Formats: sequence, C-alpha cells, structure tokens
Amino acid sequence: MADILYIVVPCYNEEEVLPETARRLRQKLEALIAAQQISTASRVLLVNDGSRDGTWGIITKLHQECTLFSGVDLSRNRGHQNALLAGLMTARERCDMAISMDADLQDDIDAVDAMLEQYYAGCDVVYGVRSARKKDTFFKRVTAEGFYRLMNFMGAETVFNHADYRLLSRRALDGLAQFKEVNLFLRGIVPMVGYRSAVVEYERGERFAGESKYPLGKMLSFAMEGITSLSVKPIRYITLLGFFIFLVSILMLIWSVVRWAGGDTVSGWASMICSVWAIGGLILLCLGVIGEYIGKIYLETKGRPRFLIREILEDGHGETDR
Repeated sequence: MADILYIVVPCYNEEEVLPETARRLRQKLEALIAAQQISTASRVLLVNDGSRDGTWGIITKLHQECTLFSGVDLSRNRGHQNALLAGLMTARERCDMAISMDADLQDDIDAVDAMLEQYYAGCDVVYGVRSARKKDTFFKRVTAEGFYRLMNFMGAETVFNHADYRLLSRRALDGLAQFKEVNLFLRGIVPMVGYRSAVVEYERGERFAGESKYPLGKMLSFAMEGITSLSVKPIRYITLLGFFIFLVSILMLIWSVVRWAGGDTVSGWASMICSVWAIGGLILLCLGVIGEYIGKIYLETKGRPRFLIREILEDGHGETDR
C-alpha cells in the first residue's frame, strides 16, 4: 500500500499566486495517486501565516471544493519558518512523509517524483537543490550564493543552494519535533536531524506572481538569525580579533619606547584619532554580536510557543485548535 504524502505550503499574502499553485499541486497529487505512488489520503496542506489579504478565504474555498486540500490558519503572523514548522508538525500526525515548498511556484513541482523515488529507496531526508540560477538577476544570484557561503563560513552548516524544498519521512519529522528552540532556522536544523539523505537537483523558475518575501535586507537578517542560532563562531572570531589587537598594541608599545629612547618624541594626532575610532568601533561591533546571543538566550528561556493555530480544515470540516 502506498504511503501518505502531505505537501506543506506556508502562505503569506499569496492571493495572486495561490489559485495557480493549487491547480498545479492538485494535478500533481492526482497524477501520483493514479500511478499508485502515494495514498488516496494524501493532501496539500496550506498554512496561512496571518495574511492580510484574501489568502485564507482562498484556502477555505479550495478545501470546500476539493478534499485534497487541507488548511491551517495561524492566530497571527509568525514568520515563514514558524509557519512551515506549524504545517510540518500538523502533517506529522497524519502522514508517512511530508514535502515542504513555497507558494510562489519557483520550486519545480515535477521534482516531487524524484524525491519520492529517493524516499522509497530508503532516504528519510531528500533536499531539493537548485542546479542553476539562470533566471535570477546578477545581483540576486550573487547575494543568494554569498548567503550560503557566509552561513557555512560562520559555522551554520547548510546544504548549498537549498532553501526549504525538501522531503521528510515520518521518522525525520519525529526527530525534528525534538528540537525545541524558539529561534528557528530549519535550513540548518534539518541537517542536524541526520538519517539517510539524498539530493534532487532542479532548475528554479521565476516567481509566478506577487513580490519576493526575501529582499536583500530580509536575507541579511535571515542570515544573522541562522548564524547566531546555530553557531558560536562569531564569538570565537571576536576572541581572536581581541587577541590580535592586543598583540598589535604590545608591538606599538615597544615601537614607541624605541622611538622615545632615540629622542624622537613627535606625536601624530591623526594616528591617535584613527586608533580611538577603530577601537571604539570594534568594541561596539563586539558588543552587538554578544548582545545578539544574549537576546536569543533571553527569548529561549521564556519558552514562548512558536505558533498558535486558530483553525484546521480537514476531512470536509473545520476544527478549532485551542
């Protein structure tokens, strides 16, 4: 008997693209069911992340028209990663495997077939990796690839050119559920789950409609979130920088004493001012990085819920999750 698949799609203000996304996902699910690759109990789970447009209304209508669509409505906007986790944890109770993807149709839906092949071959985690970024602008391509290199350099181990298009088996979902941190960065957490994994390459397309949810500013913020959530390397780099500056100061002291002994006591205001500003800037930078970690510790100790679900639509009716 074929296994149950849930395709989890977080949605935030996606009313422009959602009808087309739903149409394509329905075709894919129906084709896989007809080929007996997945169970008839498989579903597309659309997660409304506190959208301010008609996204939830569209999800409700899709659910009423077709039993292949389920919905989760969060109590408020919690961000992409929390919305994705909410969908995965909801699907975990109902499926044998779950595939997460974005609603913008940039991820190749046909790559689902290859993911299923790897799953049935024994893989618990299958990463969807972009084979090329030909349709991205030069700026987008450079900044996106720089994002992954920066993450890995700073100690946050991620799969290069992999976003959130992946398959997780029930066992992998159970493993993911044991990670309790409030500061979520699933691209770095999923590799920590372990188990047998594989990579499926696909060519990333253009966004069908709407605006990108990850402009440069948000991408930089996302990188900072991932680095400080998964790695302490920035703290270690600060320690090395402090040690280096200390050594330089000792050498400068020796050099100054030698100059003084030789009778050369001419002082330069420029060098002094530059030194003061440089050290002051480094101190503020280091305090900022340390403060970022302390802030995360503060949030983790509170133990606040990562998401709250207002309503779940499934099996022809809606239920409220309190």
